[in-house]
Amino acid sequence: MTGNIVNENGKIIIDSEVIAQYAGHAALDCFGIVGMATISMTDGLAKLLKGNSIDQGINVTIDEQNDISIDFHIIIAYGVNIKTVVDNLIKTVKYQVEDYTSLNVKTINVFVEGVRVID
Repeated sequence: MTGNIVNENGKIIIDSEVIAQYAGHAALDCFGIVGMATISMTDGLAKLLKGNSIDQGINVTIDEQNDISIDFHIIIAYGVNIKTVVDNLIKTVKYQVEDYTSLNVKTINVFVEGVRVID
């Protein structure tokens, strides 16, 4: 899936993986987010993703009207208010992705897959 922007100079095509990478880095800048998570199919446990694989914990879909929907699977820090962290994540990612792509972010769904104690 790609987002398309047409202007007087031509056409810009943005791949959903690029948006996922950007959204992942924006999310990691938010207080209380330890990282992205993936669910292991063998044991059903959430695993923390590190490094260049953060986009695997994010699903980006772009519809025909170029509206973006983002699903985050995250692990948060122990002791933080989940609602506050998620509200901050949604506001930050929505602003940064819309500023970065000039496309509308329609929905952001956040799935808290685990809690970690950070040192």
